[in-house]
Amino acid sequence: MILLNTLNEDGTVNISPISSSWALGDIIVLGIGLNGKAAENLDRHRECVINLPSPSMWENVERLAPTTGKNPVPEAKLDMGFNFEKDKFAASGLTPAVSHQVKPARIRECPLQIEAEVLSLRVPEHSPDFAIVETRAVRVHAHRSILLDENRIDPSKWSPLIYNFRHYFGLGERLGKTFRAES
Repeated sequence: MILLNTLNEDGTVNISPISSSWALGDIIVLGIGLNGKAAENLDRHRECVINLPSPSMWENVERLAPTTGKNPVPEAKLDMGFNFEKDKFAASGLTPAVSHQVKPARIRECPLQIEAEVLSLRVPEHSPDFAIVETRAVRVHAHRSILLDENRIDPSKWSPLIYNFRHYFGLGERLGKTFRAES
C-alpha cells in the first residue's frame, strides 16, 4: 500500500491510496485507476511522491479511501460512495513535508517517502480503465528510526502497511533471511 501525492492544477496536493505497485532498483511501477485525480495530475505534471505508510497508519489511509480529488465526482465513483475532498491532508489527519526535488509535498508521518519523476504513463489496450505509470526515484527520505546506517533500511525495524484483498495488515513474524542479507 502506498499513498501517492500528486500536484493539482492549483498547486495543492492530492493524496491517493494505491494498492498496485512494485519496484526494481530505482524504478517504481504503479497501477492507477483512470477515474481518479492521480492519473490526471500525473499526465499534466510528471512528478510525484510515493509515501509508504506503516501499519499504525491504516486508519489515516482508510479516511482517504472514500474520497476523490475529482470535482464533480465521476458517476462510477458516486455509485460506490465516494465524495469530493479538496484537502486530503486535513481529511486524513496527515502532515505535509516539503519535498527537495519535486513539487508535491511528502507525508511526514510515513516512514519512507520517495520523490519520483514519471517516465511513462500508458493505458493498456486490454484494460482501458487503468494506467500503468513507470516512475524513477530521484530522492528517498527515511525516518531515522528504521535506518541501519545512512543508506540502508533495517528490515527488523521497518514494517510496511500491506493491503491484502481489501484488508489492512502489517508484517508477520520474521521467518528467516536470504543468503545475501547483510543483517
